[in-house]
Amino acid sequence: MAQRDYYEILGVPRDATADQVKKAYRNLARQHHPDVNPGDKTSEAKFKEAQSAYDILSDPEKRKRYDAYGHAGFEGMGAAGPRSGGSEWSARQAPPGYENVDFSQFFGGGTEEGEAGGGLFDEIFGRFGGARGGRRAGPQRGADLEASITIPFATAVLGGPTTIDLAREDGSRESLEIKIPPGTESGKKLRLKGRGGKGEKGAPNGDLTITVTTQPDPRFERDHSNLRINLPITIDEAVLGARIEVPTLAGTTVTLSVPAGSSCGQKLRVRGKGVPAHGNQPDGDLFVVLKIVVPKNVDEESRQLIQEFARRNPMHPREGL
Repeated sequence: MAQRDYYEILGVPRDATADQVKKAYRNLARQHHPDVNPGDKTSEAKFKEAQSAYDILSDPEKRKRYDAYGHAGFEGMGAAGPRSGGSEWSARQAPPGYENVDFSQFFGGGTEEGEAGGGLFDEIFGRFGGARGGRRAGPQRGADLEASITIPFATAVLGGPTTIDLAREDGSRESLEIKIPPGTESGKKLRLKGRGGKGEKGAPNGDLTITVTTQPDPRFERDHSNLRINLPITIDEAVLGARIEVPTLAGTTVTLSVPAGSSCGQKLRVRGKGVPAHGNQPDGDLFVVLKIVVPKNVDEESRQLIQEFARRNPMHPREGL
């Protein structure tokens, strides 16, 4: 019986690239592998036929000889013999008719006790129970997973519990409570050991890495361990001085003395009311930036008083600009 053309078997043109040849073979191997079609002699034959075609067309020298002479170029010699350093799928590991089929092209180089690295073999046969060389894989550590969460500004600065809704690989959902450390900055990654994918056959679970994004706050801004707040004050408070209440991120207030003659933009420090101590960082401070608010409309008498005030207290704030 005449042998089929190897290009026809793989379904690729004669000028197919190496990647096209490999992709075509991979698709056929997935479709006709004996593990997928147990007892199907037709699939077994097609699998063996595809393997023989790939063995020739994946090797540049063998392919060149085949293009020149066809099957006649390999008469009397083992076209699919084992390669140097390769691992054979022996008669003890394969169905009848698959003795001495060379799978070394799937591996990135053999290791001790016949084990091999990943590559095309894992891509094709990984879903068939994790077998390598015909053996079932041992315990497999669970996959490491990644997720992201957006938290309030106060939670990031002060720390505290929050929840994250996770979608698991099996389609289930899990609401997981996590603790945010004080001083967490936007972009920080939190690693939770053992909260990733489930391990197989008693192996440990993978880890879960959560990337944190912090929401902005309408009142406070952060500069590393320090916080800043803009505090509106009136003209009389700026000129005469005052004692005013300043809110903190923790929800309490502190009393702050505004010195007489304060200017807009002047900064006052409240020690220890910034980001709480964390790691090697001490408590940060709260900087209060004064913002003088002036009335938009004044009556005539107030206007005259302001003019009198300016006359009695001449200033030249733009001198030297």
